[in-house]
Amino acid sequence: MVNGAYMKEYWGEGSNRARNWQRYDLGGASKLTFEEGVDSYVTYAGSLHDNVEASLYKVRSTMCNCGVTTIPDLQRDAKLTLVSATSIVEGGYHDVTLRSTSSVK
Repeated sequence: MVNGAYMKEYWGEGSNRARNWQRYDLGGASKLTFEEGVDSYVTYAGSLHDNVEASLYKVRSTMCNCGVTTIPDLQRDAKLTLVSATSIVEGGYHDVTLRSTSSVK
């Protein structure tokens, strides 16, 4: 529980929590000197079992938007396109509650 809501821990690939020598060893004593990923909480959405149907609907909807009917067609034909500078900003972390020791209850 964080601030009265059920939350799930979330950390990005470049966060201190995700780092380990196997992924981030730079071959020297200096190592990485800054944290690049977010370490935070996201709202708990429930179990996978309870959300599979909605997840499959999202995949089918995406396929429809791309004009394909099979996963292999989607893999072959889908293209990701940067639409605007706003996409870069929105592509950063959002909808998370940043971790702090005072927010955990």
